[in-house]
Amino acid sequence: MEIVVPHRANPRPGRTIGEHGVIGNLDTAALVAIDGSIDFMCWPHLDSPTIFAALLDPEKGGAFSVTPDLDGAHRMQLYIPETNVLSTRWMSMHGSVELTDFMPHPETGTRVPRCVVRRVRVSRGGVRIRACCRPRLDYAKRVPDVATYGDTVVFHDGPHSLRLGASVPLLPGDGEAGAEFELERGGEAWFVLCDESCDPLDAAECLAALEATADAWRRWTRRSNYRGRWRERVDRSALVLKLLTSHAHGSIAAAATFGLPEATGAERNWDYRATWVRDASFTVYAFMRLGYVDEAEQFRRWTEDRIMALDADAALRVMYALDGEEAMEEGTLDHLAGYAGSRPVRIGNGARTQTQLDIFGELMDSIYLSNKYGSAISHAGWAHVRRLVDHVRERWGDADEGIWEIRDEPRHFLHSRLMCWVALDRAVRLAGKRSLPGPVGEWAAERDRIAEDIWANFRHPEHGYFVQARGGEDLDASLLMMPLVRFVSATDPVWLKTLDAIGEQLTDDGLVFRYRNADGLEGGEGAFTTCTFWYVECLARAGRLHEAREVMARGVLYANHLGLFSEELSLLGEPLGNFPQALTHLAFISAAYYLDRQLSHPEGQVWQP
Repeated sequence: MEIVVPHRANPRPGRTIGEHGVIGNLDTAALVAIDGSIDFMCWPHLDSPTIFAALLDPEKGGAFSVTPDLDGAHRMQLYIPETNVLSTRWMSMHGSVELTDFMPHPETGTRVPRCVVRRVRVSRGGVRIRACCRPRLDYAKRVPDVATYGDTVVFHDGPHSLRLGASVPLLPGDGEAGAEFELERGGEAWFVLCDESCDPLDAAECLAALEATADAWRRWTRRSNYRGRWRERVDRSALVLKLLTSHAHGSIAAAATFGLPEATGAERNWDYRATWVRDASFTVYAFMRLGYVDEAEQFRRWTEDRIMALDADAALRVMYALDGEEAMEEGTLDHLAGYAGSRPVRIGNGARTQTQLDIFGELMDSIYLSNKYGSAISHAGWAHVRRLVDHVRERWGDADEGIWEIRDEPRHFLHSRLMCWVALDRAVRLAGKRSLPGPVGEWAAERDRIAEDIWANFRHPEHGYFVQARGGEDLDASLLMMPLVRFVSATDPVWLKTLDAIGEQLTDDGLVFRYRNADGLEGGEGAFTTCTFWYVECLARAGRLHEAREVMARGVLYANHLGLFSEELSLLGEPLGNFPQALTHLAFISAAYYLDRQLSHPEGQVWQP
């Protein structure tokens, strides 16, 4: 498989993927660039159309910028510790400005619960500041009408409308509203963007919402039981995962964005604003490891609702909309230029109709863990789970599109076979733990048949290590899940051969690629960030702690300046793909948890659930 390295001949974006922080309210999220511009945001929900999308098209997409008049200022971004409240700072010889961005946390009881609040404060000198709000609603298909209502500005576009309020005078323009003002040291201005039906918060309410939101995030973060070497980074990853969790539904989005390419200038651009059963199930494991049992329980109820809604002949879907309905059909936004010219810009995801047999294993693992450490499954829920397990018994020998959602002929992937084994294994364990009725003996026998099939048919004909697909010779980084789900010992000779082969053939300077062979799509892609941390954990479980720590040290540097991970990376270490990505953050949490335990107890293995 060709590796595409982004190069300067490609159109360069005004802002790169990694030059962003993320804020949110457990319903939607916004990317805030290091220059103070909100250039990606969906409204009112994470899977709604964008209102700002300049990251995908600087001319048409729309943005909300705040620009201090400070020549040569040094810019930086940081989160208020233990929160998802973001601070962007400009520092120069003549003055300093701080921009604070947040959305009120749903537990604060703020009068306008869904809004974006921006506070501009001058901390040194006197500074002139310009603000410009240019929303482009409904995926930037039209320029909205602008009208003033009292001291607020309303943006109309058919059924869609937004209201902007501020503590400084607003000047309406063509499809935008702005303000230009000067603040002395200690002076501040507030901006509030909300639905048209709301009266924006005043300055006192904004300050109260800021303090309450910061407190709500701190209370949540301090529930974590992780106290290891990478505590601050683990806390940030947990905050990202929580930000991608729906407060209303308990579902978990794979990422906050769509259309960000896996290789700059290429066509591999997907929409990740949905709940993948696989990714969300892994997230439950990360939450439970850190002690966030409530989040795991909420997702368990969400999945139980999906399972119980299935007809007798219906199969579990690969992904769902955040509210549990059918995921959006794949389409393209041909009027947008795309990030750095990467087209087409896709919304929805064609993988929603694929067969991916591995999802049953991830789901059953999350159900098993939720029952082990949370509340017990209902009688009706178990009846539906039994149907899913019987489905796996009948279908585990089929070919499918696999974890990487290939757009090519289905294959017999080892990872899919492995997770079918997990589905049956966890069903057997759960039935025994909870004394639940079912054909446990038959499930166990079928589980063992899958194991025999893997050992017999998914090995390299010459070298003996495990391979991507039945009868093939190619490697796949998803094989790193084999010891993590307890299919094979982390020190088994065949597994160690596989680990060595992955290190030799799929890694490059701490970067781990998913595979090298063709997948039915043109062009290449970057290294898959999640796989770096799977690799770290496998090295640690194999007792190779020095090597694991070295790869971990490189891996954490692949986060951006705020500790946020993208889906993929170029060979230059630049973030690619959707951002921030849940799967990478949860893989990092798992690796940090296990490696820290092993480094703290080098005298022997530590028991792990």
